[in-house]
Amino acid sequence: MDIKRSGSQPSTKGSAEYFTGAVRVDPLFQARSPARAVGASVTFEPGARTAWHTHPLGQTLIVTAGSGLVQRWGGPVESIRPGDVVWIPPNEKHWHGATATTAMTHIAVQEQLDGKTAAWMEKVSDEQYHD
Repeated sequence: MDIKRSGSQPSTKGSAEYFTGAVRVDPLFQARSPARAVGASVTFEPGARTAWHTHPLGQTLIVTAGSGLVQRWGGPVESIRPGDVVWIPPNEKHWHGATATTAMTHIAVQEQLDGKTAAWMEKVSDEQYHD
């Protein structure tokens, strides 16, 4: 058994390569073989969002605070709120983040495949974000 105490793992800034705007990532857990699941709490300030990306084994988002947006490639921008659970299937191109006026926090859980949890792509344009 291993207990990760609240505040024992440092927060990091979301990389400008993968995010637009101010994003904070708080690690929750890392996979220990044979497990593959990785989890983090991610907070997006108003207007902040991920770049387009995919996950080799899919991703689950659990919205815990604020007001957010999520979109799959070719689909409509969807609103998400606390208590919503979003399942993104393997290799589905998508993005997620806060609304323009309200921050959003979600817990993100994904599994590693060959040590990777995501494939990052181009940034979400302002036009796509405001669609």
